Amino acid sequence: MQKYTYTVKDANGKTVRGSISADNREKVILALQNKGYLVLDVKEGAGGLFSGKAAHKRGGKVPGHVLAFFAEQLSTLIAGGVPLVRAVSLLGEYASNPTLGVVLTQVAKDIAGGQSLHTALAHHPKTFSHIWLSLVQAGEVGGQLADTLMQVAIYTKTQEAMKSKIITAITYPAILTIASVGVLIYFILGIVPTFAQIFKDFNIDLPMITVVVLNVSSLLINNGVLLIVSAIFLFVGFRFYIKTEDGKKRWHSFLLAMPIFGNFLKNIYYDRMLSTLSTLLRSGVTILNAILVLEESFDGNVIIQNALKHVRAEVAAGKSISESFRSTGVFPGLMTEMMLMGEESGKLPSIIGTLSKFYSDNVDQFIARFSAVIDPILICGVGALIGIIVASIFLPIFKLSQIGGN
Repeated sequence: MQKYTYTVKDANGKTVRGSISADNREKVILALQNKGYLVLDVKEGAGGLFSGKAAHKRGGKVPGHVLAFFAEQLSTLIAGGVPLVRAVSLLGEYASNPTLGVVLTQVAKDIAGGQSLHTALAHHPKTFSHIWLSLVQAGEVGGQLADTLMQVAIYTKTQEAMKSKIITAITYPAILTIASVGVLIYFILGIVPTFAQIFKDFNIDLPMITVVVLNVSSLLINNGVLLIVSAIFLFVGFRFYIKTEDGKKRWHSFLLAMPIFGNFLKNIYYDRMLSTLSTLLRSGVTILNAILVLEESFDGNVIIQNALKHVRAEVAAGKSISESFRSTGVFPGLMTEMMLMGEESGKLPSIIGTLSKFYSDNVDQFIARFSAVIDPILICGVGALIGIIVASIFLPIFKLSQIGGN
């Protein structure tokens, strides 16, 4: 038996290091996973990991579609019988993304030095997420690395497609809004003051709409710097507040409770959570490890993240998945009931995948409706504002023309 050193995360998310004796590395990983640990690294002998600050400096962010293409290519090469070191080295050499090329070159060196693929990838946390590492690790342990990498590619493509849909839906309204605000600022700061002086010289009674527009223009011109500085301070203060624990909870709760858009965000989170969970379970990742990976990937919303922490604690205590999700009070009844059906039928990953598709369809429907409705609303709204400004200018002019005619 050989001695192996390991680094894992326990059920509380704490990093644990230790050593164990076993016949081979795969048995060590299985033993640790059976104890509910998320395995980060297993290495033969008493040597340590390539870890610490140096590991976090290596690599960088790589676009999702590039990573999906890499997973697809690596899966194809491995399935075709190309040795892992050679496959990773080739993909690093011909990578279209420079950052990924540098990372893969080092990954190939680490694999050639005796490390597993998921251990080599773990040295680059800015490039490969916990989801990537867990899936690759499951594929290596189960002897189905090529199939698992293809699942990684499909999962990554699905997530990128969702991001693309959301970006596409908000791009045009954002551009239209920015252009409209620019036009309004030009009218209020450039045109209105000129006519304000004319009206002042003629000393006529102005309509209420003109008085309001002139006051707004005067306020912005005379106190513009103060308003901008105040807005900056408010923004900075708000950003600081939502980084605190209490502020983060309040802000994330508000986002999920917003009319209309709150449900949209929930559907996005549910789709992402369920599709990830389904992919992890299909790949052979244990339920505790899968929930831990989900928990770490949901740092963007502490409400969901805290709910997943509760789920992990409940599952670790022996409760069923459906019961654990239901007890949070965060997730909808449809989700927990479908999970219960999945547990009873022994088809939990499949049921969770179906649920993910349901929430994904809800997101698609919202985006389609939003795109169809938001454009005319913005156009009408901006047109109304410009119309008010134009009317505020021309009404006094008509009054002056009548006086001149008389």
